[in-house]
Amino acid sequence: MSTKQHRKTTVGVVSADVLTFTAGKDIVLDQALVAADCIGSAAHVTMLSRMPVKPRLFSEGERRAVIAELAEIIHKAAAGKFKITMEDQDVHLAVERTLTEKLGDLGKKIHTARSRNDQIALDLRLFGKQELLGAMDEAAVLAETLLAFAKKHAKLPMVGRTHMQPAMPSSVGLWASSFAEALTDDIALLKCAYELNNKSPLGSAASYGVPLPIDRKLVADLLGFAGTVHNVLYANNSRGKMESVILAAMSQVMLTLSRLAQDLMIFTMPEFGYFSLPPEFTTGSSIMPQKKNPDVCELVRARATKVEACAAAVFNLVKGSPTGYNRDLQDAKEFFMEGIATTRACLRIMSPMIAGMTPDRDALLRGFTPDVFATDRAIELVGQGMPFRDAYHYVKEHLDELQSCDPFEAIAKKKHEGATAGLDFVRLGAGAKAARKFAAAERAAFSRKISALLGVPFPMP
Repeated sequence: MSTKQHRKTTVGVVSADVLTFTAGKDIVLDQALVAADCIGSAAHVTMLSRMPVKPRLFSEGERRAVIAELAEIIHKAAAGKFKITMEDQDVHLAVERTLTEKLGDLGKKIHTARSRNDQIALDLRLFGKQELLGAMDEAAVLAETLLAFAKKHAKLPMVGRTHMQPAMPSSVGLWASSFAEALTDDIALLKCAYELNNKSPLGSAASYGVPLPIDRKLVADLLGFAGTVHNVLYANNSRGKMESVILAAMSQVMLTLSRLAQDLMIFTMPEFGYFSLPPEFTTGSSIMPQKKNPDVCELVRARATKVEACAAAVFNLVKGSPTGYNRDLQDAKEFFMEGIATTRACLRIMSPMIAGMTPDRDALLRGFTPDVFATDRAIELVGQGMPFRDAYHYVKEHLDELQSCDPFEAIAKKKHEGATAGLDFVRLGAGAKAARKFAAAERAAFSRKISALLGVPFPMP
């Protein structure tokens, strides 16, 4: 057979067509995992160098040589100069090939006591760790932006709606801060996913451990994880499950963003005119010169569907898989990365758009027809001693008596917790502030751990 029909790889000779089919998009997607793979390898070789066996697998000098080369690979990858070939198949074998080319037998020994199964599980957890911290930060920024908008316009009346119909007096402050509080709940889900993800699977090898005295807790500590996934079989079975958990949390963020985007599309229509989006966040038409389309909002709404689809795809890839590694999991990687990237992009685009948005006081007040005050009036009559159902029917039959109601007075009367005049902006902002503090502390702690492991500052400049 010609070399065009068969290709030699680190793990054997395979058909060129089979290689292309099985490698799939890994040689592209894995570029995002180069740093994670090298960091994991640095921790692994450090552990192997301390393993109580004779002869030692790696001397201290050899360990330093391997880690220096791993740091160089990270540097090259950041500069776009590290390539994963089709013969490599993935980032793991690309790194091993490079180490072997530079260090000979030291590179050949790096795979001792591990499998590509636990390597990719580790890489994705390290990748997910950084992405989750980034998403927490970005969600917190958007929550703070919404709160700033809400606080600035806290006393500006806005019709509250149910079934899209006018319902009761509300305010811009209540509307905007509701999405801020939703985001703090979403951040709590991201943090929960982060804590589940923050465990090292390395050392589980192909799911069943190895007959060597490896120290999995040492590796976890060197990598800045909170601990290990204890059961070696579950360590690999958690692959896919963990991506599903993270994407589920991202889906909740997108659910909040989609509803916010939907509101903005409605309330910026000329028929409402409650808000105006910054001109630079709208797009024009190829034929209609006057158009200022809310394309950002429309795409956020669409991309919420995409993220949910990514989460469903990973869930369905995993749900029918038997115990142990199955190649189906390879296809979860693209959905995982795309879902995270889409969510973070939407968070980043929404913050400046909200910051530049302006309310139209006159348009908001025009929305207040007398019937909007009906429920408030019925409750006032209850306060004067009338049974609620009698008050309900009285107001329903005398809506003309509500002509003189003032929306500013109406929203000022609702002083209880969480109502229009009872919004605690300090409390609402505490969740976002805590999230940013948590993300910064975790990021700094990780940086210290990896800098100590590599012997050079990380992230690299």
